[in-house]
Amino acid sequence: MDAPLVGPVRAPDLHVMTWNVRRRVRHLGRRSPDLWSRRQDLVRRLLDAERPAVLGVQEALPDQLELVTASLGPGYRWVGRGRDAAGVDEHAALVYDAGRLRVSAHTHHALSATPHVPGSRTWGNLLPRAVVAAELTDLATGAELLVLSTHLDHLSGRAREASARMIHDLVVAADRPVVVLADANAPVGAGPYRELTRGGVLVDSWDVAERRLTPAWGTFSRYRDPVPGGPRIDWLLVTPDVHVHAAGVNVARFDGAGPSDHEPVQAVLRL
Repeated sequence: MDAPLVGPVRAPDLHVMTWNVRRRVRHLGRRSPDLWSRRQDLVRRLLDAERPAVLGVQEALPDQLELVTASLGPGYRWVGRGRDAAGVDEHAALVYDAGRLRVSAHTHHALSATPHVPGSRTWGNLLPRAVVAAELTDLATGAELLVLSTHLDHLSGRAREASARMIHDLVVAADRPVVVLADANAPVGAGPYRELTRGGVLVDSWDVAERRLTPAWGTFSRYRDPVPGGPRIDWLLVTPDVHVHAAGVNVARFDGAGPSDHEPVQAVLRL
């Protein structure tokens, strides 16, 4: 079914999404639900229906990122780079509607003790991790915001917490409303969540939403049926000066098939 959970919205509302689209993996069986050749059209259909103004996309390889951007429409652009030193590995890119938003500045930080060294690792993570930050201006309202997209480490709890502290500090230093879009690889309430929400600097869009569009689905289904009350490891966090009109977890299936092993998290924000 292609009916959107949220779909395009009008200003002053802003539709924001975070989604791990699952990187392309080789050497899978022909019937595997993980095959990118089977999933790419499902990704396209979901994004074509939803059309968020801002999408934090995790785990996207360069060709997957091209499909994501093209699926949203010709007016969409993206910022970021791959997480490795060469910048060609998985992206935690920020994709945005250039007809609605202007990027005034953007940065890429390695999640390490040397954030300005691409591909650097220092906290026990086997793979490099990064956060992409973009300063955006809403062309419809003039409002300014900072949006960050990240993908925390899947193995090292120490690396996840240190990365969350670093992102927390980026939020504290911002002089405008902030939205953090994350595949955290940890459930709500775990160490990274406590670090990011420490001092009330960030709040969970799900908790503060004026309206919830869906049950409290878990966000890591691994292509199985969605589970109500399951672990929510994908987060859409905002500073308290951002009003969350609505929030939901999109468990769309197409002929019973899921487009990713993660479910998108979406919110309608008012700055």
